[in-house]
Amino acid sequence: MRRLWGRLSSVNVQKAVWGLEELGLAYERLEAGGAFGRVRDPDYVALNPNSLVPVMEEDGFVLWESNAILRYLARGHGAGSLWPEDPREAALVDQWLDWQATRFTPATRDAFWQTVRTPPERRDQATIDRSVAASEECAAILEAHLMGRPFMVGDRFTAADIAAGAAAHRWLHLDVPRTERPALRAWYERLRARPAVAVALPPLS
Repeated sequence: MRRLWGRLSSVNVQKAVWGLEELGLAYERLEAGGAFGRVRDPDYVALNPNSLVPVMEEDGFVLWESNAILRYLARGHGAGSLWPEDPREAALVDQWLDWQATRFTPATRDAFWQTVRTPPERRDQATIDRSVAASEECAAILEAHLMGRPFMVGDRFTAADIAAGAAAHRWLHLDVPRTERPALRAWYERLRARPAVAVALPPLS
């Protein structure tokens, strides 16, 4: 039995759901976090002492941290597809998963919270502007990397596209000014055509 705890409005939960859907793995998703609460309950803290989502349970095995979950799924069930067999390509997937977690998603966080989850009268434009500037730097890195490439690593879809794609989904749907980047946009549209995206990436909320 595989269970995933977390609300689908979380970009971190989206990555785990996307991985599960791409691999065709059976799972039950249980709402937690945000308005759903649960993450401070003792039984949840016993699963994840950080009180964050997502958490995956699989036959008594418990795993938290979204990219750890994505790596586990991709290595265990997607070797040769979501996770490359070539060690250098696998290292590049790891590189982009770390970049998404340490650079891209943190860059977009304030702009997302201010424009999506904060009432207009309480928004801080300076905070939004700083976040947009940092996000544009990350988008420029993606644009340069994706020129002439169909996907993040090699010539096929991998876990790197899931991690970066979930972050790009958030960035590209924020109501903020941004530079149009054709290679990034074309890559994102390729990702949107995948059936798993319809489940994993809902409108921002």
